[in-house]
Amino acid sequence: TFNERLSQQFRQFFARTDTFGLGVCNGCQMFAELADIIPGAQDWPRFTTNQSHRFEARLSMVEVLESPSLFLQGMAGSRLPIAVAHGEGYANFQYRGDADKVVRAMRFVDNHGQPTERYPFNPNGSAGGLTAVTTADGRFTAMMPHPERVLRNIQMSWTDLAATGGKDALSPWMRVWRNARKWVG
Repeated sequence: TFNERLSQQFRQFFARTDTFGLGVCNGCQMFAELADIIPGAQDWPRFTTNQSHRFEARLSMVEVLESPSLFLQGMAGSRLPIAVAHGEGYANFQYRGDADKVVRAMRFVDNHGQPTERYPFNPNGSAGGLTAVTTADGRFTAMMPHPERVLRNIQMSWTDLAATGGKDALSPWMRVWRNARKWVG
């Protein structure tokens, strides 16, 4: 954003209708910092220090929300364990964004499946459990948790092995990558 030539190249990339991107963890923070040049991301928050003031690394439970995110298509309503590893995942609308207008894609839930701000269920304390946002057209999604770290059932804290194909089968998070491949055509 401080280099006009590079900023213009990024603006052109984001503006093209045949591009997409997924920002995970530090990539989420980077996308949030570029929100002003990503069409449809103007309501995204900044991601700042966790309310626990600690680096949090473990499995947490999330619920995938109904959203236009191309990565999360067909997953709305799913409640799944996912890896988290971040010290700055708090969705902070104090500095940028609009909590009432942001397109929410995923949130932390407690052991009853309810959205939560309570620690340790929500490792960063974000309001309503918010942990992923997307653009209105769903091409760009930013999330703090790491779906790439739980691609196999054996990496999950628990899974119904009989129903999901055994411990070596791919986890439901593999759908994120399959959705991206499907979008490409």
